[in-house]
Amino acid sequence: MPEFRFEGTNVTGRVVRGVISAETMSDARRKISDLSNRHHVKVSKILKRRTFIYKVRRDGMITKGEQRAFTKDEVSTALKNLGYEVQDIQLKVLDFKLKPPTSEVVTFVRVSADMLREKLSFGDVLQLLIEDTQNATLREALKEINVDLRQGKDSEEAFTKQEKVLGRFTSRMLGLAAKSGNMADIYESTAKFLERNADFKRNLRSALITPFFTILALLAATLFYVMYIFPETAVLFERLGATIPPMTAWVLSASRWLTANVWWILTLFIGSMVLTGGFLSTVRGRFLRDKYVLKIPVLGSLIHKTAIEIFCRVFYALYSGSGENIDAIRLASEACGNSYMEHQIKTVSIPMMLSQGRGVVSAFEASGVFTRTALARFHSGSETGTIKNTALQVANYYEKETVYRLKNTIEFIQLAIAMLITIIITALTLISAETAIITPKSPGM
Repeated sequence: MPEFRFEGTNVTGRVVRGVISAETMSDARRKISDLSNRHHVKVSKILKRRTFIYKVRRDGMITKGEQRAFTKDEVSTALKNLGYEVQDIQLKVLDFKLKPPTSEVVTFVRVSADMLREKLSFGDVLQLLIEDTQNATLREALKEINVDLRQGKDSEEAFTKQEKVLGRFTSRMLGLAAKSGNMADIYESTAKFLERNADFKRNLRSALITPFFTILALLAATLFYVMYIFPETAVLFERLGATIPPMTAWVLSASRWLTANVWWILTLFIGSMVLTGGFLSTVRGRFLRDKYVLKIPVLGSLIHKTAIEIFCRVFYALYSGSGENIDAIRLASEACGNSYMEHQIKTVSIPMMLSQGRGVVSAFEASGVFTRTALARFHSGSETGTIKNTALQVANYYEKETVYRLKNTIEFIQLAIAMLITIIITALTLISAETAIITPKSPGM
């Protein structure tokens, strides 16, 4: 997250400086305004930490590099203190960072989990990963985390600053890990979550994207035939005075209607896609999408069970059997990836536990987002005092079930696409065959 430094004076004339993190300059101004009003500080300057490109000389050798700082003078002073002769310092114009691939983040978390289990300190783990990480954005984020932790900053704050690089869930989980006492377990659970989430999305894309483009290509080919190739033949028979059969006449009528209204149809289609995409990008749109996607036949069940699996996996990592359970449930609901489930758990389950003193199982049941199988297992675990392990069992069970069911779903979708292609080709063949038996009137008739 970008950092901003502000300077000003208080009521006694003393110079006050501070650094805050914010998404944009407007967010930074708002936060700084709140601070200045609360502490009676008159702000005179706000600077954003930027990247500067420098060229220096030492011992006859020219060295180039990058350094993040609030001003060019800060970079120059730091380099001179290190014994360099500054040749040039320029602000990096295109200072934007591409988010690292999910695979890079997964590798970082997985390797960290394995090395923590080998009893290495987290500082040593970070140093090794900084040296070996190939992605520049991730490497820079790890460097900043390492610096913040060495300066004694709170681990949650250090990781939250890298939310855009690591992802919201990952940054929060890793930030909490240092405070939890079971750092290796939380890293392991986070790595498992990221791997499962990536696998599910990849398999879901293979189940939906290939059929989508197949149908799109088939639709384009069919429209080309109906709007261009077929009318040329049918109109020729009309000119010769032949009697047009019913199916051919209907297709020709549809072709003429499509040709006459093609721009209206395209405008309506593109407009509806843009409006739908815009609505789904809003909070309300995502909520409704996540609510009704669970009701889609076949795929809805898979998405639902995968969300419960992720919830249970995170719940297992954070559940302690103490008063921290509320935070564990809240974070698990945010991690599940479904805003409707998150809303139900936060607005129904958690308030029931806090205000009414209800147990975990009854609160989960009241939310209406857990399956009967999951509730039955949680009820059994609650009675035996093993609800933490029960959550892991539910996660592992749904992981295996969704993997097998997704394979079957992909095969079913492929079969459905093949049948659809067969039906369309058969229909086009029948239309072409009907056209072939049209007999034009002879000149003497």
